[in-house]
Amino acid sequence: MSPSTPPFALARFRAGDDIRLGLVAGERIRPLPPEELGAASLNAFLAAPDWDRIRALCAMVDGWRPLAEATLTAPVEPRQVVQTGANYRTHVIDLVMAGRADDGRPEAEVREEVGRMMDARRAHGEPYFFIGLPACVVGDDVPLALPAYSDQHDWELELAVVIGREAFRVSREDALSHVAGYTIVNDITTRDRVFRTDAGGLGADWYRSKNAPGFLPTGPLLVPAPFVDPADLAVRLELNGDVMQDASTTDLLFDVPALIAGASWNMPLLPGDLLLTGSPAGNGAHWGRLLRPGDVMVGSIEGLGSQTVRCIAEDDRPR
Repeated sequence: MSPSTPPFALARFRAGDDIRLGLVAGERIRPLPPEELGAASLNAFLAAPDWDRIRALCAMVDGWRPLAEATLTAPVEPRQVVQTGANYRTHVIDLVMAGRADDGRPEAEVREEVGRMMDARRAHGEPYFFIGLPACVVGDDVPLALPAYSDQHDWELELAVVIGREAFRVSREDALSHVAGYTIVNDITTRDRVFRTDAGGLGADWYRSKNAPGFLPTGPLLVPAPFVDPADLAVRLELNGDVMQDASTTDLLFDVPALIAGASWNMPLLPGDLLLTGSPAGNGAHWGRLLRPGDVMVGSIEGLGSQTVRCIAEDDRPR
């Protein structure tokens, strides 16, 4: 775990052919059975999380083992995954600048103009949402098998909200009371499948570009909401040791309360669901360097630890 590991967190770990819920405290982990959790399942607990109960279990003497000996997997079991696009101010400005036609104006002048547009969107606009498949949620114990139909697979490190009690048409002011915790997600995207060339002006094809097996590496920790200020977190991704994304959630156009309020308007957000908040500047398309077999990504978010995702060729995936 990174130096920003919280006082305690939840995780799920492999025990033979089973996956069990665990309590993580420092560099230790112990099983967390339903009778200690106080609920029949993780999602049932998240519907009304009693973090004081879990904190008290950290004082127990028995059952602990070194965290390094455990194989952690995705810490959540969402029924829905709601994703947010174009939500970091600097990232959107970079995208607009990359696609603009040269009109002779200095770059700084154009960036300032686009920045004003983003500020107006933040003040008067609405978040942009789309849906991911829960089946794509995996832990970083599962290697990322890069599909052979493309060589344009990309990373997008994101802060993910884990919903607690059900949220349906909630206000911005009440939104954070529906958050159980936070985790890390790397939203993998196949760039040449985002826009179709055979369907006119139908727009982005998020199903094909973002929903291959393992395209949502998640975790390894579910950190309780009381330990996290989502408004000011460092977000950092390294590829083979080189820093590619290095930003802060202070750059979000729509903050976590605004996202929860907006996403809950159409459909109830359920306990354990994931709400991704968008990815900052610095993905592979920006650098002109997309994912290859053998790549290792380390994504970290302040207070949430870090995840390691290892890329392999599709033909090398475990059977």
